[in-house]
Amino acid sequence: MAKVKVTQVRSTIDKPKDQKATIVALGLGKMNRTVEVENTPQIAGMIRKVSHLVKVEEA
Repeated sequence: MAKVKVTQVRSTIDKPKDQKATIVALGLGKMNRTVEVENTPQIAGMIRKVSHLVKVEEA
């Protein structure tokens, strides 16, 4: 599978609990933190759910 770099660019303050939990599940949680994850359908769905909070790049 291809890998993608996911960077949190916006805060989770005043966001719903499910979006906060998704950010934590992706391994993020602080501004400008970056993780490299496999681009599986499950991860793609999580990224889509919080797309307004993160920036995604091909790794």
